Formats: sequence, structure tokens, C-alpha cells
Amino acid sequence: MLKLESIKSEKIWGYELWIASTHPNGCQDDFKKAIGGEYPLLVKIIQANDTLSIQVHPDDDFAVKLEGSGNCGKTECWYVLDAAEDAKLVYGIKDGFSNEVLAKAIEENALEQYLNFVQVKKGDFIYIPAGTVHAIGAGLRLLEVQQSCDLTYRLYDWGRGREVHIEKGLAVIKKDDMIPVAPFDKHFECDYFSLDEIDIKGGWSMLCPQGSTPKSTQLLYVLSSQNAVIKASNEKIASPIKAEEIYAVLPGEKVTVEGSARIMRITAK
Repeated sequence: MLKLESIKSEKIWGYELWIASTHPNGCQDDFKKAIGGEYPLLVKIIQANDTLSIQVHPDDDFAVKLEGSGNCGKTECWYVLDAAEDAKLVYGIKDGFSNEVLAKAIEENALEQYLNFVQVKKGDFIYIPAGTVHAIGAGLRLLEVQQSCDLTYRLYDWGRGREVHIEKGLAVIKKDDMIPVAPFDKHFECDYFSLDEIDIKGGWSMLCPQGSTPKSTQLLYVLSSQNAVIKASNEKIASPIKAEEIYAVLPGEKVTVEGSARIMRITAK
């Protein structure tokens, strides 16, 4: 078992913590060494003090078509860790508008009328398949689980003047597989990852299945802890755990948590 240390990236709207990553733009070398290669997921904490740009990510096919071989798409999801009272995000665009209409709106700094705004609260879950137009609003702190990809097409930046990628962004937009925003229902899975929220009262153990590839490793993210401790089968002394810590559990390893805690188990597929 390996406790992972985050890599912080400052942004104009807040910051990101890359808490489980072997991506070249922010690689945890000890994690990569422990699992023996590239992990197919990237896990972040996002602190949005201001609203992010309107973005869209390519799927696997478009990533190769537009950026070249060796690239993958970016399907992701968000779990709301904390939210201001009036926090909102953008989740998709309204139906019935052509790319020409959207491109003109972007150029005229008037895209807001075509966006779907959704109010969110702590504990909500948002699934963002590749191709979904989206943006994180101010006052949100999120756990993000995604494919290990750093390709982002910025469609619109609220007049802040940063580069936008209109042609590529409009080319990759999809509206498939979107699900309503709602409180997380303990389990979610898609083609790339699964998430399981585990409420621990007293004790809990898991055995990470045997596997020979980096994706066989599982991640345990601590949502909350009341003086709980965690230990692996080969450890004699348990370590206390705290909210927002994340642990990598290697294939064949047994882990036990004692006490009261909520854990998000993240599994690559």
C-alpha cells in the first residue's frame, strides 16, 4: 500500500491537486514505480474559486484523429466535496443549434444562452463522457476521476482573453450517455472506471485482486474519517487516515480500515 502525495497546479480560477497520476504533465514517480508502468486514470481535487472556461474533451477516436497516435480521450466524472450555497456548473448545451450558430455566439462572447446551467450541492455526482460541454462554477471543490489525458478544448472563456479552440471543440461535441446530476448512489461504472462509496463503522477489509498490469491497482480516497486507521497485510502498525488522502492498493494486497470513515474506492477498467 502506498500513500500518494499530491502535485499542485495553480490556476487563474483556483488550483488542482493531482493526487493519483502517472501522466507526463504531473507524474508521481513513486506511484509509477510501484505499479510498474502507466496508470490509465488520473485523479484530481479541483478547487474552483472562480468559474472555469467552457470546455469539451475528445473521445479516444477524436484524440488520435486530431492530436495523433498515442493519445486517448477524456471521459471523466466529478464528486462534489464542497459547494457554496448557490454553486452552479455547466452540464451540456441546449438542443437544436448548429455548430455555425454556436461558433458565432462564441465569437460574439454570447454563448451563455445556449448552455445548460445546473445547481449542485455537496455529495452530488456528475458524469461527463467525452464530448460533453461543461464548466465548473465558482465555489466548488470536486473530486475528479478521469482517463489519464490532459487534452482540453476551450470553447469559451467568459471574455478573459485566453486562447480558445473553436474548430476542434465543436468537432468533438456529443450529447450521448449524459445522466441527470444527483446525489451519488454508492456505485457508478462506465467503460473506463468504477467508483464505490463505502461507509465504514467499526471495520472493513478488502483484497485487491491479483493482476499483472498497472490498472490492476485500486485506489482508496478518504472522504471522511473519525480517527480511523488503515493498514496493509504486511504492516504491523496502522496509520491514521484523514479526509482527502488517497492510497494505492497493489494487486494481491489486503487492506483493513478500523474505525469510522467513508471511503471512495476507484477501480480502473
